[in-house]
Amino acid sequence: MSTVVIAGGHGKIALILGRLLAERGDAVRGLIRNPDQDEDLRAAGVKPVLCDLEGDGDVTAAIREADAVVFAAGAGPGSGDARKETMDKGGAVKLIEAAKAEGISRYLIVSSMGADKAPEDGAEGFGAYLRAKFEADEALRASGLDYTVVRPGGLTDDEPTGLVRIAAGTGRGQIPRADVAAVLLTCLDEPGTIGKSFDVITGDTSIPEALAAL
Repeated sequence: MSTVVIAGGHGKIALILGRLLAERGDAVRGLIRNPDQDEDLRAAGVKPVLCDLEGDGDVTAAIREADAVVFAAGAGPGSGDARKETMDKGGAVKLIEAAKAEGISRYLIVSSMGADKAPEDGAEGFGAYLRAKFEADEALRASGLDYTVVRPGGLTDDEPTGLVRIAAGTGRGQIPRADVAAVLLTCLDEPGTIGKSFDVITGDTSIPEALAAL
């Protein structure tokens, strides 16, 4: 049994991943900033931990004795540019620093398609979002941790297919959030995904086969 901490524990992908981990017997903690979200996490088999990644939350204590961390947090589409900087980038960096302090080497991050390079116009809106994701990914790659950067295409709430296309650049496409969670789960089990960054969209290859071909 492993212990996995998911930052942004109340997000849709995070809740699905937490449930998948809990169902197979892993211990899962979900970092949340709102205590009203406790019930949803507990229903998924996830232990809620109050920890504000944008404030003065003790991230190091929140992830202590974990085997892996997953950054699945984000400011959200309705947020301003400042929150994209403090959450999508700043929160990821805080988790990197905490993981290094605790000797936790495995770190997965949910990034975004298009964040594989610095945006030409990162001043506002979606450009600011991609810039924050790009800089967070770069910080993780430079951290010395055993990282995996997962860049999904457009996210949907469709039923999962278990079939994906994974590549350094896939081109535009969509993917159910449940399939992204399944990709993250498989990455946690597959050492061959360490040090890899990739796009993922719906395709015609099973998740284990697609990841093994990286």
